[in-house]
Amino acid sequence: MFEYQDINATTKRERYELLYRQIASLVEDERDDIANMANISSMLHHTFGFWWTGFYRVKGEELVLGPFQGPPACCRIGYGKGVCGTAWRERCTQVVADVEQFEGHIACSSLSRSEIVVPVWRNNEIIGVLDIDSDNLATFDDIDREWLEHIAALMS
Repeated sequence: MFEYQDINATTKRERYELLYRQIASLVEDERDDIANMANISSMLHHTFGFWWTGFYRVKGEELVLGPFQGPPACCRIGYGKGVCGTAWRERCTQVVADVEQFEGHIACSSLSRSEIVVPVWRNNEIIGVLDIDSDNLATFDDIDREWLEHIAALMS
């Protein structure tokens, strides 16, 4: 049985390294995407205290809200719209230091200040995005990008 433990590492990189191992252990035998998205969202959210942490799933020509932690969110996002839709269209991670400066940002919450969105790949197709918002400016950096891309790859 998997048991989640709080991570008391000192650096952000160390916290991601430990969390990655925990998530990998948890999802390795689970094939249900919703279950894995729910646990990944929860573990990231509680480890780092982000404002909003969750997934949007590709359904046709839009992203549909999936498992998340945090306040209510937008239910559907069009292809190429906002940070999430842009990550999907451009097929790469988007790191936004100030969402107010991102043209076309979708304000699901006025308290969101910075954001990172990581595509989730399977068989060379994007099946969703991992979306994390912070209520502080410039929260996300290359360490977040690197480790969140590794974590998203566990869904492949």
